[in-house]
Amino acid sequence: MMNKNALTEARSSYQPKLPASLCGGSPTLTAPLAHDGPADIRALFPSTFDMAPVTFGGEGSAPAVSAPLRVGVILSGGPAPGGHNVIAGLFDALKQIHPDSSVFGFLNGPDGLLKNKGVELDAATIDRFRNTGGFDIIGSGRTKLESVEDFQKALETASARNLTGLVVIGGDDSNSNASKLAEFAKSNGSTLCVVGVPKTIDGDLKGGGIETSFGFDTACKVYSSLIGNIQRDAVSARKYWHFIKLMGRSASHIALECALQTQPNITIISEEVASRSLTLRQIVDTIAETVAGRTANGEQFGTVLIPEGLIEFVPEMGSLISELNELLASHGEAFNALSSLPEKRDFVAAKLSSPSAALYRSLPDDIANQLILDRDPHGNVQVARIDTQRLLIDLVESRLKDMKSSGAFKGSFSPLPHYFGYEGRCAAPSNFDADYTYTLGFTAALLLRDRLTGYIATAGGLTNPAEQWTAGGIPLARMMNLERRHGKMVAVIKKALVELDSPTFLEFAKHRDTWATTTSYIFAGPIQYFGPSEVCDQTTCTLQLEKGA
Repeated sequence: MMNKNALTEARSSYQPKLPASLCGGSPTLTAPLAHDGPADIRALFPSTFDMAPVTFGGEGSAPAVSAPLRVGVILSGGPAPGGHNVIAGLFDALKQIHPDSSVFGFLNGPDGLLKNKGVELDAATIDRFRNTGGFDIIGSGRTKLESVEDFQKALETASARNLTGLVVIGGDDSNSNASKLAEFAKSNGSTLCVVGVPKTIDGDLKGGGIETSFGFDTACKVYSSLIGNIQRDAVSARKYWHFIKLMGRSASHIALECALQTQPNITIISEEVASRSLTLRQIVDTIAETVAGRTANGEQFGTVLIPEGLIEFVPEMGSLISELNELLASHGEAFNALSSLPEKRDFVAAKLSSPSAALYRSLPDDIANQLILDRDPHGNVQVARIDTQRLLIDLVESRLKDMKSSGAFKGSFSPLPHYFGYEGRCAAPSNFDADYTYTLGFTAALLLRDRLTGYIATAGGLTNPAEQWTAGGIPLARMMNLERRHGKMVAVIKKALVELDSPTFLEFAKHRDTWATTTSYIFAGPIQYFGPSEVCDQTTCTLQLEKGA
C-alpha cells in the first residue's frame, strides 16, 4: 500500500500534456534511408537495419484494430524519473486503441522476462503510480539479453503470455539488447513486436532523432537544488571547499548542466580532459591555484563539480583502466583465486605495462583496490565506486602544502566530499519529464499498433510547449556501433558524450573563468510542479542551448 502526503496526492491528479499530433492517427514514413550504413552493422541486423523513421500525425485516420493488443513491459537498468508515466502513457494509449488491450509487467527487469515472472497491470494499479518517481511498480534489473538462448527464452515467454508486443524502457545497453531481440524475432519468423524507450539520467542516449533521454531533466534539477543548498552554506560559513561528484557513468552531461544551473567555482568536464590530454597533476594544479586565488581574495570556500566518469578520461588513468579491464578478463580465474587485496594488487601490477604499473602503485590503497574489485556486467571498472572526489581532495591538499611552504598559498583549506547519485534517480518527475515520458509511452503503443518492430519511441521539438511536440520512432539498428566488451567486439548503441564545440559547452566555457574567481552562485531551489509555465515547465539549459531556444 502506497502512503501519500499532500504533494503526492496533488501530483496524482496531474494530467500530462500530449502533442496534438498524437490525437490524430496514422504514421507517416519518411523516405527510405540510403544504404550508407556500416556494412558490419548491417550484416548483424539484416531485417531491421534499413527501415525508415516514422512520425505520427498524418492526415489519414488511425487504422482500425480488430483485436486487442497484449503488451509486455520491462523497466531495465537504473531508475530514472518518469518511468511510471511511460507505463501509464502506454496503458492509456492501448486502451484507446482497443478497450480490451492489456499490459503485463515483467518483474525486476529482463530477468522477469527470462523467468516468465510478472503481473497484469490494471487501471487501479496504474493510477497509484501516475506522476511518481522510481521504478517500484514492477521493479527493475540489470540482467542482459545477449545470447541466442536468452532471445529464445524471451520469445518462449512472449508466446506463453500471448504477447503481441514488448516495450523495453532502458538506456543505451538495454535498447541495444531490445534491438537484438527485435532482429532475432523478425529473422526467426516471430510476430512479436519489440519497441524501446530512451531512459537514462546520464543524458548520453541522444542523437539521430532522440533529443534527450527521460529523467535527465528531473535529475539535474534535483542535483542543482542540492548544489545550491551547499553553495548557500558555503557562502554563509565561508570556510569549506565542497568537492561534489555527480552521477553520469561516462558522459559529463549532468555536470555540465548543473554547472549552468548553479555556476560553481570549478567544473571538470571529462571529455575536455581527454581532448587536452590533461594529467591528474594538471587537474590538481588548476584546482589548487583556484583555491589559492580565492583565498587571496578573502574567500576560503568554494565548490567543485566532478563527473562520475572522470577517472577514465584522464589519459594516463584511462590507459591503466583499459589494461586492467583486459587483464582481469583474461586472467580472472588466477586473480580471483588470490585471497588478500595486497596479493591482488601485486598480481595486477606485475602484469601491467611499466607506465601503468608505476601509476597504479602510486595510488592510495583504497583507490587501487576500487580499480580491481567488482566489475560491472560488461567486465569494466565500476567508476561510481571510485571515490574520485576524495582522491582529488587528497592530491589538492598535498599540492597546497607544497604551495604553502613556498609562500604561494596563505590560508587554510577545509574540504568536504559529496556524491550525488541516487538522490536524483527516483525523484518525482518534473512537469517536463512527466509530459515527455507519458508521450513516449503513448508513442510506443502506436508503434506496436502499427507493427513497427525494432524502433525506439521519440518526441521532438522539446523546447516548445508539449502540445507542439512531434512524435514517432527511429530504427534502433541504425544507432548501433561496435564496441569492445569483455575483450571482444559487440554491437551496442554508442554513448553520446559532451561535444566540446556544442553550444552548451561553449556557453559554459565563456563564463567559467569568472565563476572561478568570483562568487556567482545561483541557488536553483527545489523542483516546482505548480505555478507559471516559465517556472514549472522549463526544460534544461542543455536543450535550450542546443535548440537555440
